[in-house]
Amino acid sequence: MHRLQRGLGQLADHYETLSQAQLISLLRKKDAEKKLGLVWERDEIEADAAIDANFVACAVDPALSDGTGPWRNLVIEGDNFDALRWLRMAYAHRVKCIYIDPPYNTGEKDWVYNDHYIDKNDRYRHSTWLEFLYRRLTLARDLLTNDGVILVSINDENRAKLELLMDEALPGMRIGSFTWRTRVGGMDAKGAFLSDNHEHILAYGMPGFRFGGTEKTFDLYKHWDEEKRDWYRTGGDLTKAHTMVQRANTYYPLHDPTEDIWYPCNPDSVWRYASKFGPKAKIKTRYMEEFIADGYIHFPSEQRVEVWNTRAELDAAIEAKDVPGSGNSPFLRPDLPDLDFWVGKKVGFGTPSLKRYKRELKTPTQPLSSWITPNFEKDTIPDPDGNDIIAGTNIEAAKAIKVRTAVQN
Repeated sequence: MHRLQRGLGQLADHYETLSQAQLISLLRKKDAEKKLGLVWERDEIEADAAIDANFVACAVDPALSDGTGPWRNLVIEGDNFDALRWLRMAYAHRVKCIYIDPPYNTGEKDWVYNDHYIDKNDRYRHSTWLEFLYRRLTLARDLLTNDGVILVSINDENRAKLELLMDEALPGMRIGSFTWRTRVGGMDAKGAFLSDNHEHILAYGMPGFRFGGTEKTFDLYKHWDEEKRDWYRTGGDLTKAHTMVQRANTYYPLHDPTEDIWYPCNPDSVWRYASKFGPKAKIKTRYMEEFIADGYIHFPSEQRVEVWNTRAELDAAIEAKDVPGSGNSPFLRPDLPDLDFWVGKKVGFGTPSLKRYKRELKTPTQPLSSWITPNFEKDTIPDPDGNDIIAGTNIEAAKAIKVRTAVQN
């Protein structure tokens, strides 16, 4: 109770030092703030004063410069808050990529910068760390181009807090995150046999930002369509996760008009597209028959084909589960309607699929994954040409820097 009274007293003393204009400005900011999200202690007036304060301008050091200007690269040494304020003045909306490796707030003492931003006088003990980052993130945001991105590293312990903070400082910019493997051989550090060999990289981008993606492999485009003069791949799923009861308009026999072969529909996973001969309903795409006529359906060329000449033959095949199906799920069952339809017809046991033409690809690359495979595990990837990022660990990077430094010296 005494500590609370002392804190309230300090807060009152703080407000008494503000002018009327400052109090009005502060109240307007408080009224405009969202009520849901991360909350920490911050001095709005002091924060504004820090942003607007005079700062030391950057000066070029000729002794460290590589020849004469202009230079393609710029290294700024100094306080990052002052540097960001200078950059915002000189390079606003001109930076495409920002990577930040901030203090993780772990309390490490033997580190190149202060990594202990917990103030025992704060009612919320992480407020100093959050405010430290918030001021810098809002400055960094103003540097980004319309297609720019900011990437920020963080550990497990403080990821949740940092993500909420970045949502506050960079509203509407969240893209996702990567999990980065930092080292090899770390022991259990969590008390639950969970190693801390990793860290997270949070990605926040402007509206025009897109990752380049990984190059797609065209090895699967091995079928040539003479009429369309294009390569295509098979395997596009023609079914969807609805039953015949849920989607009666997409439960029907599929017909290959070229070979006059019929394919029963899976009662538990019906066709993706409706038939124009089925129940009338509003559809968002074309009918199955239109896809077939335009050559977008691939019917298997090598498959088992059966003809049941009598209903007795069909019933015997159904009882023996010697009918088309998927795993242990037959597509023809005793309780299904219109079984007489299948008598006397050629019935295919293969699986029709949707054709994907190479020329109709929307992009030659595929999106990045949020998971990164370290170099030493690349041989374990099932598809080396697939959607995987292979990269070195922090230890490999440190070794490379040492080697490069030794060569230069």
